[in-house]
Amino acid sequence: MAPLIPEIISPEYNYLVALIVGLGFGFALEQAGFSSTRKLVGLFYGYDFTVLKVFFTAGVTAMIGVVLLSHLEMLNTDIIFVNPTFLPSAITGGIIMGAGFIIGGFCPGTSAAAAAIGKLDGWAFIGGATIGIFAFGEVFPLLEDFYLAGNQGPLLFYDVLGIERITFALILTAVAIFAFVATGMIEDKVNKKPVHILSGNWKKKTIAAAIPLAVVLLIMITPSRKEFTMEKLEARAAAGECKPDLIDADKLAFELMNNYYHYNVIDVRSPEEYEEFHIATAINIPLDDLHSTAYRELLNQRIQTNVFYGASPAQAKKACLVARYHGNTTSLALDVTAEDFRNTFYGEINIPENPTKSEQTVALFRRRAAEKMKEIEANLASREKPVQKKVTRVQGGCS
Repeated sequence: MAPLIPEIISPEYNYLVALIVGLGFGFALEQAGFSSTRKLVGLFYGYDFTVLKVFFTAGVTAMIGVVLLSHLEMLNTDIIFVNPTFLPSAITGGIIMGAGFIIGGFCPGTSAAAAAIGKLDGWAFIGGATIGIFAFGEVFPLLEDFYLAGNQGPLLFYDVLGIERITFALILTAVAIFAFVATGMIEDKVNKKPVHILSGNWKKKTIAAAIPLAVVLLIMITPSRKEFTMEKLEARAAAGECKPDLIDADKLAFELMNNYYHYNVIDVRSPEEYEEFHIATAINIPLDDLHSTAYRELLNQRIQTNVFYGASPAQAKKACLVARYHGNTTSLALDVTAEDFRNTFYGEINIPENPTKSEQTVALFRRRAAEKMKEIEANLASREKPVQKKVTRVQGGCS
């Protein structure tokens, strides 16, 4: 599962990958003509919108790629680092950047592309940027409060608008297509040429515009890989083709009393429900998170048997089926709810007035099991806890 770093490629090769990607990016910039200041500033004067078209194309392509790979569960978006938003300094920096762009004719990346082919103005821009970097470092203590003011965290545009990510992708794709048409018409008018944006080979242009829209719409109307997997498992379970192995409460309690180290007890309820009560030795992995690659090793290991329980037997069965789908065939599902287990062992044990020997034995066992499970939980709590696996965002990129 992507991102390639650190999921597939070791972070030790981060700089090597960055070098290769940077060389490719610089080559693309130069070949697109972005080493020319006339082409770059044409955006501001209206006679050449190549910059807008290239970066809109790159942005929409990357966006659709992220949405599509995430939909197919080939990309874990939880790992992607999003820079926090400092609104006052972002606005100020944008004004400075825009002014520098229109006056100097370059942005930092395009100045490097120009310098690489020996252009003097590119080297002058890099020299000025270097001086500016050191100057900013010297005066940063005076600007720090303003620089860090208004921290709003990692804001995402679709969250601010209160819409789904895929809906925002559709809107932005439509905006990009409209921008291509509109800027083409503006270019022709400024350059005093006949409007040609809709003339010529309009079929190719229509297909080029329809492909990204079709991909986004397809993502919107089809279930994600996780949803498809769950629907498939539920359908097979309903048809009687795929039944998880069950374990009853007394059997689980007995195994925990005598062989708890042979079992991974997994609570698939919410963290809040887990904190309120959980079975001894249990770890918490909410059902929706069970598909995550962070837990794939746990689900596939063959040394211990995974036992799932939840707010309902159906929830535990779903978790068991998910684990089986990912390769583990020895998982068990508790046949009662967490609350039922709690009442059975930690609630009041009612014994009839004239109990049979079997009823007395069961009541005695459950009292001892409750005491033993409390003892096990206390002993485990006093030890150093294992490292909790969690998703870590990888920082990097433009900031």
